[in-house]
Amino acid sequence: MKAFRGQPRIFASDQPAEKRADLEVQNVTLNFGGVMAIHDVSLTVHTGEFVSVIGPNGAGKTSLMNSITGYYKPQKGKILFNDQEIMGRHPHEITKKGIGRTYQNIELFPGMTVLSNMLLARHLYCNYGFGLASVFSSSVRKEEVRHRRVLEELIDFLEMQPIRKKPVGSLPYGLRKRVELGRALALEPKLLVLDEPFAGMTLEEKEDMVRFLLELNSAWGQTMILVEHDMSIVMSVSQRIMVLNFGEKIAEGTPEAIQNHPEVIKAYLGETTKF
Repeated sequence: MKAFRGQPRIFASDQPAEKRADLEVQNVTLNFGGVMAIHDVSLTVHTGEFVSVIGPNGAGKTSLMNSITGYYKPQKGKILFNDQEIMGRHPHEITKKGIGRTYQNIELFPGMTVLSNMLLARHLYCNYGFGLASVFSSSVRKEEVRHRRVLEELIDFLEMQPIRKKPVGSLPYGLRKRVELGRALALEPKLLVLDEPFAGMTLEEKEDMVRFLLELNSAWGQTMILVEHDMSIVMSVSQRIMVLNFGEKIAEGTPEAIQNHPEVIKAYLGETTKF
């Protein structure tokens, strides 16, 4: 991992003002017909934090992430990002505000190469239209150079040089997850939402992903929200953890506090099981 050692060189997020990623979820309630997905849930994420959201299957974790990223519109509450209301905005508008994400189910184009999939994320930063692109003007060439430099740095950081020109559909599932992380980072997000990024990975692939995420948070100052079922990973990477159960928040605190919380032990792992 070379490119992100120390301070990153390329990303717009290099400046402190550009890194700001303060999220406030205030008393959010989301219903689907008569089914309650989230009830009166609040969460605050400060710039530079690595926060995890855990809970049993059906607890409302992905519903909360979908509400933050604009895929669902809660009936009640507020969601603020850097003091701006984002609840109810379309996903592409929220992405432009600086929130990127990976998905529980991989959302890549299998017939395209790793590099091409990541390049698609750079559309947010294209400041030229069809006319200038068709003649490949000097301004277009300068933009393309920057896009390529960002992608090459990410490919180097994520150790994907050997697969950069391979079709995504030919890759093992764990490597596809890594490509999806790369594409999300190509958006240069201020806040990165990770929805079960370790699912389907081997132990070695999980160890690599943990290294990448910790490096992003410590060296780059990337703000992240992680949804994950692997408790050993959650406990090792999180600065703070929120626990959901049946759509309600039952606990929030440090990993040490959460692993000894009686309601968490009862609701998430059973009456007598310990982390």
